[in-house]
Amino acid sequence: MTMEQRVSLITLGVADMVKSAAFYEALGWQRAKSPDGVIAFDLISQTLGLYPLDRLAEDIGLPAEALGTGAMTLSHNTRTVAEVDRLLLLAEEAGAEILRPGGEVFWGGYIGYFRAPDGHVWEVAHNPFSPLSPDGAFRWNGY
Repeated sequence: MTMEQRVSLITLGVADMVKSAAFYEALGWQRAKSPDGVIAFDLISQTLGLYPLDRLAEDIGLPAEALGTGAMTLSHNTRTVAEVDRLLLLAEEAGAEILRPGGEVFWGGYIGYFRAPDGHVWEVAHNPFSPLSPDGAFRWNGY
């Protein structure tokens, strides 16, 4: 047996569930029905879940301060360069801190970064070598 190449659920441990949910809703995301204690947003073939940081730490068996944030990025790819700048502005208006404004990168793409109010770092990117499918799904080398 092998593990299929899929990430089904991304769970973010957050200190303030209400504030974090409001941020993602301000980006235009809609909540999915979920059990008490979890806030979920269905994505294209995945789900983003918000879960209280202290309860996530308890589930894992580590102290909350050992979990940290920012050592990885969550990436959102766009269809155009202009979308990168528009989404960075939307994130900033929703309460994010812009870490890097949109700009060209050495490999031919266009990226920017923001830190959500919950501390998680997001990349917004346009990769001309990996165009999105009509429904917005992403593959490394496009469809």
